[in-house]
Amino acid sequence: MMDFAYWLPIVWAVILVAAISIYVVLDGFDLGIGMLFALERHPDRRDVMVNTIAPVWDGNETWMVLGGAVLYGVFPGAYATLLPAFYLPIVLMLLALIFRGVAFEFRVMTRGTGREGMWNAGFMAGSAIAAFCQGAILGGVVQGIKVVDGAFAGGPLDWLTPFSILCGLSVMCGYALLGATWLIWRTTGVLEESCRRWAARLAVGLFIGIVAVSLWTPLLHAPYLRRWTDWPNIAFVAPVPVLVVVLGALFVMGLRRGHSRGPFLCALGWFFLCLSGLGITVWPYAVPPGLTLWDVSSPPSSQFFQLIGTAILLPIILTYTIYSYHVFRGKVTETDGYH
Repeated sequence: MMDFAYWLPIVWAVILVAAISIYVVLDGFDLGIGMLFALERHPDRRDVMVNTIAPVWDGNETWMVLGGAVLYGVFPGAYATLLPAFYLPIVLMLLALIFRGVAFEFRVMTRGTGREGMWNAGFMAGSAIAAFCQGAILGGVVQGIKVVDGAFAGGPLDWLTPFSILCGLSVMCGYALLGATWLIWRTTGVLEESCRRWAARLAVGLFIGIVAVSLWTPLLHAPYLRRWTDWPNIAFVAPVPVLVVVLGALFVMGLRRGHSRGPFLCALGWFFLCLSGLGITVWPYAVPPGLTLWDVSSPPSSQFFQLIGTAILLPIILTYTIYSYHVFRGKVTETDGYH
């Protein structure tokens, strides 16, 4: 029974990380395209950018809902501790996503009325604010929160630090890179060439962000530093920075050789490595630096009951997600439409 109780939180942690990772991948390029509106001013090309994500963007946020449900149902101690610590960025993020969704639809409905520019600006601002808040929340979790007797004991702005701001800006840059490489894959002509130029610059910015966060993170708490420097831990973490450099070389090669999918896959690889590195750093804490997965998890019977439901639901979500992307695959041009 002890083994069962020990492994259940680990299984759920894997599911939670997988849900967050899939959300970052899918909604990341979605939000990135919104931010890239600031660089592309031509209305027809903006329509093409939107049409590449219009059939699938609603479903992308399913994974954020799944992640929140797992946190609430399986790790209630973490939910009750983290939520009050990040009320402000979470509310800002949700409001930004709501307003962004409204702007997504209204920008088309107001075409030719003179109000389209306002909704385009809303689409850009909502995307940027949501991306920054997600990065800042991640940075706030990694840097740790003040906990007394298992409850949050800090202030409403404790999350807002130079480290969390760096993480927020890095995520914004990374999402914009995902958006640019997605458009390289899905568009043609002038827009595709513009995206190649944007992707090259954004990749430099993201690489700088990765290096800065990677050097800063081990200095936040002593266990983080030991995780990256002590033997045999270093044998597991050392490949991460090496693979980041390798993917960078492949990314540059793909851009120069005119590959369509290669740059997007390399950008996804960077995000996967970053999330893996952060996961290795904070393990086994659910609320760094003091509460572990087992400290904040629900009873094993509850976890097992929810696991049965998730085992049924998760394949359904994966199936319709994969099917929707398969149906709407291929290049999108100015002659194509969705609305």
